Parts: sequence; structure tokens; C-alpha cells
Amino acid sequence: MLRDGADAQYVAALDKRTGKLAWKTSRPPMDADTPYEKKAYSTALVVESAGRRQAMVPGAQWVGSYDPETGIELWRIRHGRGFSVAPCPVGGHGMVYLSTGCNQAELLAVRTDGRGDVTETHLVWWAKEQVATMLSLVLVGDEVYCVSDRGVVSCWDAHRGTLHWRHRIGGTHLASPIYAEGRLYFFGWEGKTTVLRAGREYLLLAENELEGNVAATPAVASGALVIRTDHFLYCVAGASGGSAVTEKSTQVGHRVLPKGSIGGRALGARAAGL
Repeated sequence: MLRDGADAQYVAALDKRTGKLAWKTSRPPMDADTPYEKKAYSTALVVESAGRRQAMVPGAQWVGSYDPETGIELWRIRHGRGFSVAPCPVGGHGMVYLSTGCNQAELLAVRTDGRGDVTETHLVWWAKEQVATMLSLVLVGDEVYCVSDRGVVSCWDAHRGTLHWRHRIGGTHLASPIYAEGRLYFFGWEGKTTVLRAGREYLLLAENELEGNVAATPAVASGALVIRTDHFLYCVAGASGGSAVTEKSTQVGHRVLPKGSIGGRALGARAAGL
């Protein structure tokens, strides 16, 4: 877990059986103008990469990789003066892909086989335009996808950073996109879901409207999408799929919505009032 606050910044691990502190490692020093610029809200990515298990944790100004067993810092990279970093990193191809958060959001692709400060040696490529401040990236095969806060979707080559395509789907975006069964799902704050085919060419599959505002990233369970708005909890599934909304929750007051199409197939939706 990480504790990147205004007054203290560190990464720690707890023994899951006892809850006792297993290790605690301080973050690298920062030259922030205000304590607020030392804060971050990301989540660690724990993966096997470059022949070792790593916990890669973005923070203000720095990204650090730690040994999950001991907390020893493996490598670090300075990403600038970004802070309030919320997007979760994604990993693949011997690299980690991440966004640098507020101030100037950039996408970085960093090799994970380094030791110590790798700022000058392990940055493979980066992008500075239309990068999300708060939303996480999606890595599918050899492509990295991102939707900006203002609804511009970009697709980059994961190895070289070449931009394959960029398209404005519109709206404000706070929920992170997700990938399932060859499709990319983007959830606008205003309630519109945009479904694209994953690939090196832009292809729109469907657009759907739900009542309410969407800020939380939806979940995928048993072939269904579970989407929370400020008024309802929706479970969207195929005609033969099960509903992830429990019988107890639907008794709060549910309604069956008109059938739509998400990802090119007919779907039914059930909504439970919150």
C-alpha cells in the first residue's frame, strides 16, 4: 500500500495474516513548491517482470519499483513535477506504462530491468498530448489505449510509441476504460458508453446512453458489465447471460430498460435504485 500524503510519503506492506507492518520504504526526495504537490493516489502494479517480482508504484515526481517481499527499492525514474497521480500503471513487453497525473499529464513507457535511478537510461518513449489526468491506461496486445479527460481516445504502438489513431468520442471522462472480448468500453460522465473495436484502426461498434452520471470504473463479472451511476446500479448482460445484480438489491426498486446494443449484440439491462 502507499501513503503519499502532504506530510509524509512512503510505500508499506502488511502481513495479511496478522496485519503487522512487514516493511516500510520512504519515497525519493521531492522539490515540490507546496505540500499538496507531494500527494498521489495510485495503486501498485505487482508483476513478474525482467526476471523478478516487482511492485511498481507511481507517485508525485517519481515512479518507484520495490521488492514486494522486502521493500527494497529496485529502481526509480523521475517523471517531472506531476502530482496527484491517480491512474494505475499497466505492464507488458518488459515495460511499465503510466500517466504522470496533474500539472502536465504525460504517458511514459519505462523498461523494468533497471537498477537505481534510471531516469536517463530506461525511458523508451513518451507522449504529451491527450493523456488522461486521472484515468488508467489499457494495454491490449501491442497497443496502448488512453482516453483523455475531455473524451479524446488515442492508440499508440506499445513498443515504439507510434500513434496509430486518435479520435474524439466526446464528453467528460472520469471512469477508466476497460477491455473485454476484443472490445474497448469508454464510460462518459454524462452516461454515454462508447464501444470500440480494439486494433490499429478506429472502429466504432456502439454507443449507449444510461441515466445518471458515471464516475466509478465499471466492473466485469460473469459476462456482464456492472455500471454505477449517481442514481442506479446497472447490470448489462446478454440475453442468455446471468445478472450480477442480486435479488436483494433489485428489491430496492428496479426497472427493466429497453434493450440496446453494447459491443454489437443485443443486451438487456436491469437497474437497482441506490
